[in-house]
Amino acid sequence: MKIAIMQPYIFPYIGYFQLLNVVDKFIVYDDVSFIKQGWINRNYILANNKPLLFTIPIANISSFKKINETTINQAVYQQWQDKFLKTVQLNYQKAPFFNPVFEGIKKVFDSNADSLTTILLKSLQFVIDYLNLQTQVESTSSVYCNCDLSGQERILDICKKEKASSYYNLIGGKSLYNKSDFERESIALYFIRPSININTTGQNGEEMHSHLSMIHVLMHNSPETVRQLLKQYEIS
Repeated sequence: MKIAIMQPYIFPYIGYFQLLNVVDKFIVYDDVSFIKQGWINRNYILANNKPLLFTIPIANISSFKKINETTINQAVYQQWQDKFLKTVQLNYQKAPFFNPVFEGIKKVFDSNADSLTTILLKSLQFVIDYLNLQTQVESTSSVYCNCDLSGQERILDICKKEKASSYYNLIGGKSLYNKSDFERESIALYFIRPSININTTGQNGEEMHSHLSMIHVLMHNSPETVRQLLKQYEIS
């Protein structure tokens, strides 16, 4: 079995989904510390041809809480949600795939959500379903009971519990792992480097801006085109 393990992010960039698509099981690392000013609850869309940061409001934000313990700030969430959806509509309503993608986004940001993890997993599952990807998704908080471990030791423990034959990560995490430690457990270690040109254009000639949220890519490309884009990477 091929597996990958990553923290959850809100509609992450296309490289995240390239990693997800290459494995049999994608494990969401949600019982680790929430990172303030990180990318767990923030990302960029394109507004007026410039990247625009959006941030899901968090209640009592703290790096001492785990991601799966972090909750939405309900006092301002409805107002934030309405404003965000209007911003998306204003800037993407002419995109060729606006209607199905916007409907999915609205369901992800359902105002009844309380847990940040719920929204993050919904954003992940929407993309999986929309693109008809076959990867199974699991979360560390619901299965593995190994919070006493950390770093590579915990990753290896999960790999062994899943009887993984190979473990994949994005190239940015290469320094975190020792290949010989994986080889001792008969687990191959691979790293994915996205090779999508940031100036790749959408179907109507728009710049795709591949490091923006996946929202931008989905708005401008058909599911079939996106599935082809997911294959544009190098493995080392």
